[in-house]
Amino acid sequence: MKPDEQQLSLFGDTPQRVPAAAADSRAPLAAPVTAPKPPPPAPPAPPSGGDGVGGSGSTNGPGGDTPLKRLMDDNFLQYASYVIRDRAIPDIDDGLKPVQRRILHTLNEMDDGRFIKVANVVGQTMKYHPHGDASIGDALVVLVNRGYLIEGQGNFGNIHTGDRAAAPRYIECRLTDLAATQLFNKDLTEFVPSYDGRNKEPVVLPSKLPLLLMLGADGIAVGLSTCILPHNFTELLQAQIAILQKKPFTLLPDFQQGGLMDIRDYDEGRGRIRLRAVVDQKDESTLVVRELPYGVTTESLIDSIEDAAKKGKIKIRGIRDYTSGHVEIEIALPNDANIAKTLQGLYAFTKCEVALALHPVVIRDRRPVEMSVHDILRHNTRRLVELLRKELQIERHKIDEALQAASLVRLFIVHRIYKRIEECPTAAAVRQAVLDGLAPFRDQLRRDITAADLDMLLAIPIRRISLYDINKSRKEEDNLLADFAEVEKNLADVTAYTVKYLRNLLRDYAGMYPRRTRVQAFDTIEMRELTATRLEIYHDPEKGYIGHKDVAGETPALVCSSLDKLVIVWDDGRYKVVPPPEKLFVDKNVIHLGIYDRDRVYTMVYVADPIAHLKRFRLGGVIQNKEYSCTPEGASKILFFADDDPPVLYVKYAPRKGQQIHQQEFQTAKAAIRTPKTRGLQMTTKRITLVTPQRPRNWDAKPAPRGAFLPG
Repeated sequence: MKPDEQQLSLFGDTPQRVPAAAADSRAPLAAPVTAPKPPPPAPPAPPSGGDGVGGSGSTNGPGGDTPLKRLMDDNFLQYASYVIRDRAIPDIDDGLKPVQRRILHTLNEMDDGRFIKVANVVGQTMKYHPHGDASIGDALVVLVNRGYLIEGQGNFGNIHTGDRAAAPRYIECRLTDLAATQLFNKDLTEFVPSYDGRNKEPVVLPSKLPLLLMLGADGIAVGLSTCILPHNFTELLQAQIAILQKKPFTLLPDFQQGGLMDIRDYDEGRGRIRLRAVVDQKDESTLVVRELPYGVTTESLIDSIEDAAKKGKIKIRGIRDYTSGHVEIEIALPNDANIAKTLQGLYAFTKCEVALALHPVVIRDRRPVEMSVHDILRHNTRRLVELLRKELQIERHKIDEALQAASLVRLFIVHRIYKRIEECPTAAAVRQAVLDGLAPFRDQLRRDITAADLDMLLAIPIRRISLYDINKSRKEEDNLLADFAEVEKNLADVTAYTVKYLRNLLRDYAGMYPRRTRVQAFDTIEMRELTATRLEIYHDPEKGYIGHKDVAGETPALVCSSLDKLVIVWDDGRYKVVPPPEKLFVDKNVIHLGIYDRDRVYTMVYVADPIAHLKRFRLGGVIQNKEYSCTPEGASKILFFADDDPPVLYVKYAPRKGQQIHQQEFQTAKAAIRTPKTRGLQMTTKRITLVTPQRPRNWDAKPAPRGAFLPG
């Protein structure tokens, strides 16, 4: 197994790497992993002939292995296996789910070149598909709208608006020329009985196209899912040629809806992809959506825009939908709207941008396997080479048989061997006479004569013998010999023949399927900048209020965004983090009001017992509107608080009899940065009158000993 493949299987004799839910069918899909608990003691076994489930000696505890439990396990595994292999996940060989394969097989059986009522196709497909007409009809409509394999006539819905198709009795379909010529070959198809045993259906179609990557696929099964995006037909065939020629290649998705895509995280179909609508500016107050992201309809897009407008994330005056054959949604903006900001808001808050997570899981050899799209295409290319090889071998055999028949007829008529049978009394004698007549010409034949050859010769009508043209016969044989030589040449180098085959397909069909989705690297959108409102927060210390509305003050205490949080600190060490309020009473002893930043370093000097302490700390994570304390219990007062990290603090002491030191400098870097609950370092027992990060004017130039810290 390749390193970039991961086997996901419930069906094998050897352990495989599987998802937790798939590995143990009895576990819930999202069950938490916990340590196993010891099983409870088993209850006493019922007496023989009693009513205990499982009879004498059975284990009926919660962890017991009862017949009912075994039955449930077996049935669930069978159900999971069926859903994964026969319903939800496509087969890598032909790229189809069972319902799609059965629809195409039915259309091939019914094909006469004319359109067929979809209701008839659905009814005929039910001979092979046991899950009802609704699933068949929906899958057929999807295939028609993909545009590659089935041609529709009538209303098959609208991929842009999400409108549903008309009833099956009103619409018609038939195979496209591409499907009719590239998907079917009875000589290369293995058939198995249908679900009721009355019919035969193909295991996989001998498709010479990489249908899985052309159509894309998504499905949810038991314990796993798949999501493979559609790719461009022309680019897929060009990539197959590059694979055969051992050249590098790149595969990128392509969608009928068009749009823009950012493929930086695509990771060969195993990562994620971002998709955007194409939005043009019509005039100074109007934007027009021209193309949609994959999976988004006009209705869902309009709903998302209206929802964003109601929540105040974008400002619009109205939406008008003019979509018919092409998408055209006009978004009217206010006269003072910022076009660039509105466009960013559409991408950030509506379905103008969507992201898809990809998970390419396919069925290979009857097992689910995760593969990259590059490996899927390599597999399809190898299979194409083998299919073409088998077709050439079958063609060689048919030409060989045609040459044998032409030679026999020529010898039979030219040498008048038919005359020998006129006097033969029995059928056996007739056959022996023909064999004897042809025996001298064995070296002109391709092989020995068989009973079928004799039956063919004896069935030649007299009219054909009488009108036989030897020159025309020899010309036909020469043509057959030329065809045989061409087939032999192609078989000698099947790879070159496959490249030629793919180039012929590109010549015939490439113009019908141009690329519609454009690749573009999307800029990162800062949602805070789009949604934030500038607020001026005022502080009224006399009345004890803060807020951005109805609070007295000449100049704002700070300017913030509506998405910011404010931190309020009181002089007794309490602090709280709150959203910007319109008006909030905080009392008159607030010493700090700022914008909350969990990583900001705060510097504080406080008094406790009655020693002055210095502390540097970060607030870290907090709960909004919950009150905390940054000083220990018993602290009397905060002398200094700053939301920065000053390198030096200048401290002046109150005069005292016999006191020799009246001022000191403290290097704050010596104090480690801790949490709000940590006790600070001891500075001094003297009574402090001033703490400031700038040298005061009345600072004595006479040097004093630097301040020293003691553990708190």
